[in-house]
Amino acid sequence: MKPCRISPKALEAIINNLVDSYDRHGGLNHIDGPNLPSRQVIAEITLGVESLLFPGYVAMERVDALNLRYAIGKRAVDTFDALVQEVGKSLNYALREPLCRDKPEMEGSVEDRAQCVVTRLFEALPRIRELLAKDAQAALAGDPAAKSHAEVILSYPGMHAIAIHRVAHFLYLEGIPLIPRMMSELVHRRTGIDIHPGAMIGESFFIDHGTGVVIGETTLIGDRVKIYQGVTLGALSVPEPDLPGARMQKRHPTIEDDVTIYAGATILGGDTVVGARSVVGGSVWLTHSVEADTKVLFQPTPPRIKNGGSLGGASG
Repeated sequence: MKPCRISPKALEAIINNLVDSYDRHGGLNHIDGPNLPSRQVIAEITLGVESLLFPGYVAMERVDALNLRYAIGKRAVDTFDALVQEVGKSLNYALREPLCRDKPEMEGSVEDRAQCVVTRLFEALPRIRELLAKDAQAALAGDPAAKSHAEVILSYPGMHAIAIHRVAHFLYLEGIPLIPRMMSELVHRRTGIDIHPGAMIGESFFIDHGTGVVIGETTLIGDRVKIYQGVTLGALSVPEPDLPGARMQKRHPTIEDDVTIYAGATILGGDTVVGARSVVGGSVWLTHSVEADTKVLFQPTPPRIKNGGSLGGASG
């Protein structure tokens, strides 16, 4: 087979057609605009924050009593400075990009706002660690296969997902564009768990196995909730996003304290409330509220027979 060689004229035509497409499909371009947050840098920042939350578990270097303050101090300064730069980029983007729907409220300069937000996040890290300690304990208590905190932190995808979610959620509440979703998508790719940074999640949260879990933006989850793989907490209908107030409308369910949701369950709708201490069985499709202490079990639809009747079906 002869090698395929492109002529200078053909290459010029390809480039011209590609550049012309930039005019036709402007939403895919970011030309002459402010610099955007870097995926690679956000991944490095996420790793840096994890090493501050879980010292000795994430970073490659060994941490002991002699080098603890130096190691943590260096990682904190490097991560702080990098995050300030990326937050500044996202704020500049949102302020100058006409297609951005969520404009941040600004007092003072972008640089000052970025510094203040990241400072508040770092001040909140001890509180986030307190929540994560309860999440790790919930995994140990909820899974007989879990042998130690080290196993949970190093290998449980749900622990990784909730750790980064608690950081991304903080930035989401601060009104920072782009970066919270970038962080949540990093975790989604690594774990198969998709938690929107807007979701509000209480203490002692445990996702067992985790693959295929989806938790939507306006979901409210109480304390001591346990979720298995393949669970969806989603929207029953999606409002037109440009309508006034539509983006703030509650679209996803509320899960109250001490609820267990088994594999493959789908719970939809902003008005749907699963009452405290309830159990939602595997493969359940739920679009209405249930009271506290309720067991919701899968009930297969009976198959139809030719005369118009049906065969009996047992409840799961």
